[in-house]
Formats: sequence, C-alpha cells, structure tokens
Amino acid sequence: MMNRERVAQLLLTIQAVHLRPDNPFTWASGIQSPIYCDNRLIMGYPDVRQEIANAFVQTIQTSYGNVDVIAGTATAGIPHAAWVAQSMEKPMIYVRSSAKGHGKQNMIEGVLRPGQKVVVIEDLISTGQSVLKVVDALREAGADVLGVVAIFTYGLQKAVQQFEQHQTPFTTLTSYDELIPVAVREGFVTEQQVEQLKQWKHSLENRE
Repeated sequence: MMNRERVAQLLLTIQAVHLRPDNPFTWASGIQSPIYCDNRLIMGYPDVRQEIANAFVQTIQTSYGNVDVIAGTATAGIPHAAWVAQSMEKPMIYVRSSAKGHGKQNMIEGVLRPGQKVVVIEDLISTGQSVLKVVDALREAGADVLGVVAIFTYGLQKAVQQFEQHQTPFTTLTSYDELIPVAVREGFVTEQQVEQLKQWKHSLENRE
C-alpha cells in the first residue's frame, strides 16, 4: 500500500493542503484555521492524481475486498471515483447532497442495483456528517455500503464517533497528524509552528 507520508508530501507539494499558522485562513463557518484543504487541485496534476488513484485502489482492495460499484460524493469525490472506477473496471455512480428539484429528482446518479457492494469515495473528512448522508441515501436505495475512503482527515474524534454510530468503516490515505511531521521535514512549517498546529486541532476538538 502507498506510504501515507508520500500522500501527505504530494498534497503539500501542490498545496492541496496549505499550512499557514502565522496567517490563518477563514473557513466558511468563520473558524480561523492554520490549514486549508482543497483537493480539487489534484485534478491539475496528472502524475499526482494517478498516484492518488492508485492509493485509493490499493486501499479499497486491502480494506474492503470485492466491490461492485464505486460511488463518488458530489462534487469533490466525483473525479476521484471516476479514475478509481476506470482503474478497477467497475461501474461508477455519484450521490448528490440532496435530490434534484426537477426531472427524475434523483439523488443518486448512475446505475445502482439493490444488494450491490459499494465503496464511497470522498476527498476530505472533517466531522463526517456530509459523507454519512451519502451513505444513508445509498443504504435506503438498497446498497450494501462496505465503507468510505477519503484522501485526508483532520482526525477529529467527532468523526470517529459519527462513523461508529452509523456502523460504517472508514479509511483515509493520510491525516492531519501524519502530515505535520512531513511538513516540518519538507520545510513547509518550522518546528516552532508545530505547537500552533497541535493547539488548533485541540481547540477544534473542543469546539466540535
């Protein structure tokens, strides 16, 4: 399986994960954050997206075994699901956050048959709430959801609890805690800034 540090290095190199402890980003929620994650940037780097796709495939095969369908979350999970489905020669679907207000009013796009084994691909897990809505929709449609695989997670305990409550396994290609030492080693942050990064996660845990 691909080294998790390698995935972290790739994300840092293309600034899909951008660390800025001394000049925090403002999230849509208003939270001041030393980290900003935009895995959509992976689309612009063919070599990186191929490595990420390979890591997804290896993780799915190792963690979940035989899979019938690859599902992507709309919208960030869709391109990754497409590359993985193509590589594994599996059907692909994607799931909206809510049903369309016109036409067939679909929430699930593509062909899904009851009983099919599905793995959901997501780009980022924070609390897990959004991707678990997707899992619920798939189960309501009769799918056997084996689990979720995401590129990156902040590693929040709330996410772990949410997935446990939904009885849904999840795995990621790398995580916040694994990324920090790589960021120091590669010169993206200093040793002195590490404590700021750790304190921020601790404060986010308490807020959540």
